[in-house]
Amino acid sequence: MSGAVDWIGSCLLRGRHHAHDTTTTMMGKVTGPEAQSLEAFVASPYSYSLRVFLPDARRGSGRLSTAAANPNKATTAPKKRRGEMLLRVGLARSARLRGGAVPLSLPLARRLSFEPPPPPDPEWTDTVEYLDETGALLSSAPGARPAVPGADPTILSGGSAHPLPRPAAAARIAALALRHRSGAPLSAALSALPSAPDAALLLLAASSLPASDPVPLTSLVAWARLQPWFVPSDDLSSLLAARLPPATHSSELLALFDDTLALPDPTAFPKTLNAVVSALATHGLLEPAFYCFKRLRDAGFKGLETPAYNALLSLLLTRGLAFKAFEVLDEMATSGCALDEGTYELAVPAMARAGRIDAARKMFDEMKKREGIGRAPAGVYSVMVDVLAKAGRLDAAMGMYREMVAVGHRVSTAVSTAMVEGLVRSGKLDAGMELWEEMRRGGLRPSFGLYTMVVEANARSGRLDIAAKLFGDMEKAGFFPTPGTYACLLEMHASAGQADAAMRLYHSMANAGTRPGLSTFTALLTMLANKSMLDLAAKVLLEMKASGFPIEVTASDLLMIYIRDGSTDLALRWLRFMGSAGIRTNNFIIRQLFESCMKTGLYDSARPLLETYVAGAAKVDLILYTSILAHLVRCQDENNERAIMDILSASKHKAHDFMCGLFTGPEQRKQPVLSFVREFFQGIDYDNEESAARYFVNVLLNYLVLMGQMNRARCVWKVAYENKLFAKAIVFDQHIAWSLDVRSLSVGAALVATVHTLHRFRKRMLYYGVVPRRIKLVTGPTLKMVVAQVLASLESPFEVSKVVLRAPGDSVLEWFKKPIVQQFLLNEIPSKADVLMHRLNVMFPSSAPEVRSLSIPRSLGMSR
Repeated sequence: MSGAVDWIGSCLLRGRHHAHDTTTTMMGKVTGPEAQSLEAFVASPYSYSLRVFLPDARRGSGRLSTAAANPNKATTAPKKRRGEMLLRVGLARSARLRGGAVPLSLPLARRLSFEPPPPPDPEWTDTVEYLDETGALLSSAPGARPAVPGADPTILSGGSAHPLPRPAAAARIAALALRHRSGAPLSAALSALPSAPDAALLLLAASSLPASDPVPLTSLVAWARLQPWFVPSDDLSSLLAARLPPATHSSELLALFDDTLALPDPTAFPKTLNAVVSALATHGLLEPAFYCFKRLRDAGFKGLETPAYNALLSLLLTRGLAFKAFEVLDEMATSGCALDEGTYELAVPAMARAGRIDAARKMFDEMKKREGIGRAPAGVYSVMVDVLAKAGRLDAAMGMYREMVAVGHRVSTAVSTAMVEGLVRSGKLDAGMELWEEMRRGGLRPSFGLYTMVVEANARSGRLDIAAKLFGDMEKAGFFPTPGTYACLLEMHASAGQADAAMRLYHSMANAGTRPGLSTFTALLTMLANKSMLDLAAKVLLEMKASGFPIEVTASDLLMIYIRDGSTDLALRWLRFMGSAGIRTNNFIIRQLFESCMKTGLYDSARPLLETYVAGAAKVDLILYTSILAHLVRCQDENNERAIMDILSASKHKAHDFMCGLFTGPEQRKQPVLSFVREFFQGIDYDNEESAARYFVNVLLNYLVLMGQMNRARCVWKVAYENKLFAKAIVFDQHIAWSLDVRSLSVGAALVATVHTLHRFRKRMLYYGVVPRRIKLVTGPTLKMVVAQVLASLESPFEVSKVVLRAPGDSVLEWFKKPIVQQFLLNEIPSKADVLMHRLNVMFPSSAPEVRSLSIPRSLGMSR
């Protein structure tokens, strides 16, 4: 049977060009191997219903020969014929079929029908022609038509005819697509099909193609789209969209999307549009996927399904575009698309991390109530706990944490870490440590970050014992402490003054190969300085320098610590160490140390410091010079006085030249005292040094009074008052009240001001005849007794109240007329036995003013 079929197939291919000497043999029944070969031919896409007429040369007429006729006669009849006849079958297609010969695909497996011929049918379109050995036409009859797979019985199985199965026809189309793949050969093979496939058959063939290779599928669909019978199908388009890999066929996907959206009714293609958006989003093509989503939203398409939305949400959140993801989520709610578990797992953590905590909690509660979802995933719980804890909503975070445990989720280290960190950072260290212990009892191993945070939190809270224990546990657990952890512990121990523990940590850092930071070195050195461990501080400072840190500022800060603590000896030792190590300090600290040496009486150490200060291009201002002069006023030892005078000379300030000239005679000054004083005060910058000038006048008047130089003192006061250094000291209220305010003056300045002002009052009352109702001396509580005692020795009419000495103007006028008062006010004191010197001795007992009043005033620049 197989030989006969092969022969007939060859005849069909050759047409009617020529014939061969071949004997035609027809079998009436197919069994055995022939039946198996016949079953194999089912893979042919279409069969033709053939009616074969064998010509009888003797009678000149044809008779119908079928496979159902006598098989023996069909086999032996050709042998009895005088001439062997070669059967050539040609198919002439009608006008309504495609013109030309039909190229049939291999293998050529055409099935012959052995049933009796049916009556003529108008659907028959082709003709079977019988040729003789020379190629001449013997006869012809209608005998072929397009056979619809699954409808026309064209395949003989045993003794009955069956239609070609549609899966077999679809498999044959798929085989053609796989064989030719693309191009003209595939188009030719598909165009040669005897009848056009319908949409279902085309979809069945496309579905059977392998998903790993999209080329046959795209070629088959491209051919089908060019055919007039093609009608777009959502199933076929969605299959194509699902099979195309977006990485290499994104343009084809977008073209398919545009074509589908351009159809009159794009809502009839929901699977296609969903497949395109899902494919683009799943493969990470953000811009095309979001572009398609916007096109669908603008077109009012509401058919996007949950998987497509989830794929787009996942892509946007992965790229960090949470605001766009929320836009997609809002569109999902507007379109009425149902949220599934995947949507909730994407949306709830994203909203929580974006700060929309209330909305996230609302969606989380909705998720738990939704049927079919069950309990919320552990990841969603973890994110909610973490976000709530970091946002400071510790009660809500703890409630979510307890709920997570209650529903049966195993709490991860990350969740416990978030809770502990939230409690500790909010100041609830006790609650955080309770949760820490609970976590440890539950078998969870704390992370490195959690260990670090707990250790540092306890250290900063002053729980150094607990911090040290946790630090040891951290090292036993195999975690290498960071420099920050070391620094925190060391700094806290240093702040607490625990020098031994701090030094142990410092050496532990060095052994671990960790270099302390600048703040750690500073904290350690500050502690050592406060503990007066100067040698150890020097060692650590040199190690700090070896580590590459600048040490000048730190060394100067330690020097200031010694100075502020009053440890002048240690400060001098530390300064000598700085000099030996080549570390320089600033002039401000040098000045502070100089003043500290002056206060403690270390004048031998003070002078080199002042010389260093001057050599460092620092300017000795009037305040510093005045402070040295104040030490001279209070000095009791003659040797110390000489040392202070040397220091004054080393200051190189112009006030020192003024002091030297003030105590010399007019021959050396070449001008009177008053002119000399006025010249000095004219060189003062009152905008910047007014307060310094007042301070200088106060101290200088103290010194002049102690030295018995009342005339020079009164000149200094007069010039100072002229330059408005004490503008409100003297007030003349015409005939009502005159007053003198000495509350802001020193003792000597107050006495000089009182003498000079009373002298002015006397001249105005006696020479001009102006007598006020009263005269007030405003002294304040400090100077009240000093001024009162001086005036009481002269039997003055001034009455002493709380802070004021007052007297009527008439009484004061009578008092001014007394000779002793006149001598007192004119500074014509006859001898040391007079009252003024006696009172000065009472006021300054430690400075021996009675001795100085007898001695000749000497220049401050002269040695004693």
